[in-house]
Amino acid sequence: MLVTLKKATVADIPVLLELEKSVAGTKIYSPMLEESEWAEALQNGAVILIEKGNTVVGNISYEKKRESHIYISGLVIAPQFQGQGIAREVMMQLLKKFKSTKRIDLVTHPDNKAALRLYQSFGFIVESR
Repeated sequence: MLVTLKKATVADIPVLLELEKSVAGTKIYSPMLEESEWAEALQNGAVILIEKGNTVVGNISYEKKRESHIYISGLVIAPQFQGQGIAREVMMQLLKKFKSTKRIDLVTHPDNKAALRLYQSFGFIVESR
């Protein structure tokens, strides 16, 4: 397996903040740069650290809206690990976990071409812009 997924805890907030800082400044991603935002995210849903070996290389967050509805609220891969197929592997793992879920939503910036290609390759469709 290329990557492993590990549930984040409050103790992981500094790592999450560092990941977000590594992608801040782009016009196609809105980073969460406040500790309070992460505390709330941890309380409202699942925040998962993405590890390659012993290194945290990203995170993915989701919320269970209803029994048959999941909302993927974020996916970040640190810049130095992008382009290695990590996001694809993570999406495959997550979609396998929720294979019986009837609806999975997510939002991405309309100019984030890499993310759009990834999500559309898994069958996601653009419903609105």
